[in-house]
Amino acid sequence: MDKTSNFPTSLPAQKQNKQPGFNNLMNPKPVYEFADYVPSGKLSGKVAFITGGDSGIGRSVALTFAREGADIVITYFDEHEDADETKKEIDSFNRKCMLISGDIGEETFCRQAIKQAVGQFKRIDILVNNAAEQHPQNSIEDISKEQLEKTFGTNFFSMFYITKFAIPYMPSGSVIINTASITAYKGDKNLIDYAASKGAIVSFTRSMALSLISSKIRVNAVAPGPVWTPLIPSSFSEQDVAQFGTDTPIGRPAQPVELAGAYVFLASSDSSYVTGQTIHVNGGLVVNG
Repeated sequence: MDKTSNFPTSLPAQKQNKQPGFNNLMNPKPVYEFADYVPSGKLSGKVAFITGGDSGIGRSVALTFAREGADIVITYFDEHEDADETKKEIDSFNRKCMLISGDIGEETFCRQAIKQAVGQFKRIDILVNNAAEQHPQNSIEDISKEQLEKTFGTNFFSMFYITKFAIPYMPSGSVIINTASITAYKGDKNLIDYAASKGAIVSFTRSMALSLISSKIRVNAVAPGPVWTPLIPSSFSEQDVAQFGTDTPIGRPAQPVELAGAYVFLASSDSSYVTGQTIHVNGGLVVNG
């Protein structure tokens, strides 16, 4: 039987009142791991720095990287219970995990987070820029200056800062993986600022790949479609949550675990000839690169 056959095709109407949302308030909870996953040491001895690694896509990536042999650094905002649960599971794999809490949109926090990680692990082999937020609005006229700056601060400026501060500690052969979005390619009438920030990530990925190729650091991105994460019930109305992801060709939203393999591929030597590219994990929606 297909191990995804029990994934829900539709979700109960629900709402959380604070972003980026909390895993334990979700119904059903996201699927972060396949019980029958067989690791092969693809990331043995590596150090991975993952923003937004406490829940959602970042959590699944963190757990899978740890199972593949990497030590993990996770930045998160204030979801301490979610972060502690993630760390506890990483610890069970006999890997080290450092948690760093703060506002990823602030340059000073980004600098300090990298400093803390390097102080513990001495280097960063894999950087996953994943933290994000979104605030649906009916019109551009409803997007305030404060919302625009906050969305870009979390989604794009943080990526710029973290990458800038991490590069001096990334040895030859390191990789950077940025989380983009299908909205960067097809747009979204209710997520104008979010889609624009994700479009910036695609261009940033391509430019940084060219910039760092002489340093033998590869830079790629993953562009998810709809994924069941705490960000969804904390962003959309109860009615929208109930319909979330049902318009994809597969007919349901992804679970975070279904994204992890793309990140493992890009983080490992399996993708040694891939840089400046985006992997689309979106349930069958065709986009133009």
